[in-house]
Amino acid sequence: MRRLIPIALAVLLPVGCTGVGAQETERFGGTGPFTLVIGRDTTAYLQPLLDRWNQTHPGERVTLLELPEAADEQRAQMVANLQAKSDRYDVLGLDVVWTAEFADAGWILPLERGMFQLDRFLPPVVDTAVYRGKLWAVPYTSNAGLLYYRKDLLAKQGFKPPKTWEELREQASALHEKYGIGGYAGQFLAYEGLTVNFAEAVQSAGGRILSPDGTKVTMDSAKAKAGLDFLVGGFREGWIPPESLSFKEEESRLAFQEGRLAFARNWPHAYGPATDSAVANKFAVTRLPGLNGPGSSSLGGVNLALSAYSKKQKSAVEFIRYFTGLENQRRVLTDGSFPPVWAELYDDPALIKRFPYLPVLKQSILSAQPRPASANYNQVSLVIASAVSNALTPPFEEAGDDIIASMKGQLNEIIRAQ
Repeated sequence: MRRLIPIALAVLLPVGCTGVGAQETERFGGTGPFTLVIGRDTTAYLQPLLDRWNQTHPGERVTLLELPEAADEQRAQMVANLQAKSDRYDVLGLDVVWTAEFADAGWILPLERGMFQLDRFLPPVVDTAVYRGKLWAVPYTSNAGLLYYRKDLLAKQGFKPPKTWEELREQASALHEKYGIGGYAGQFLAYEGLTVNFAEAVQSAGGRILSPDGTKVTMDSAKAKAGLDFLVGGFREGWIPPESLSFKEEESRLAFQEGRLAFARNWPHAYGPATDSAVANKFAVTRLPGLNGPGSSSLGGVNLALSAYSKKQKSAVEFIRYFTGLENQRRVLTDGSFPPVWAELYDDPALIKRFPYLPVLKQSILSAQPRPASANYNQVSLVIASAVSNALTPPFEEAGDDIIASMKGQLNEIIRAQ
């Protein structure tokens, strides 16, 4: 999984050396050594890639600054630095949900679309870097939720992978009863993961929480309640195990690969470890199910943005162009096992042979939606996670209609305060 693919020296040069988009970089000033700031959860494979840049740019060396693994801690450190208008951070590795907040606060600078080959990226991924009509970052990695399932157990029962919630309910219930394992789990602890799972349920019922520009609450009560009922029903009926109320990504990954779940919602990063586990050769992935057919995932991933306070902006922008280029994106997948943003990599036969989930993941990304775009995203996420957590916690006494109405009211207050 860590094999490097040899390439010609030419592709080690930044895109800017080809002359494409060179004029656009002239409005950025400052060259010299600079920093890349990104969460530690995504950096294990990075240094060799950075070394390639440094070998050809001795006067513009990039230094990796690692932030904590937890997304909220990463954000807190970045915000503290940017609020102080420090020039210590140059290139920022932003969770895709932070674009609106950082742009609205003036912490990052808009970029020219012509500087990057965005037309070769997966379109929904590009949308995560756009806020109010401007490009504020460049997609670096993407992500979408997948449904992991025990293909051996489904085959024994004559089941096909579920495409709807009702099919998932029936199969999860049957496998739970017959084999004594949990039917289905996602990320149901009251944190960002629960916001993602609920957003996916709303989308998979045909709705959305906020307008694309984040200025209106567009959550249809009936569709939101359908998504909430899907999750609450699983806990009430027992095919979603109670222990999953404490699940984040890692807990749900372990539960599935240890054979304790028939189905699990997780990101692509869970695929590799499962191939060397108790369920090796016994599982596969498909798109998330929905109300009446295949559902819609939330988009994840990391975008690279330029700090408004960087004094090495020209070097930093050239690096962003290089680091989001095609060959580097190939290494993001082969060396880091992270979903790339270039569409053509998902159709490469050699890559599909190594990463069999790529075709499914491509469809999941293309049908996915960005999480609610809001300058106050953290508050939006807290409101959603808290309300949904209350609904999922026994004895399930609070009416779904009341929960949705209360959630919409709180979200409207947050939007008005922007």
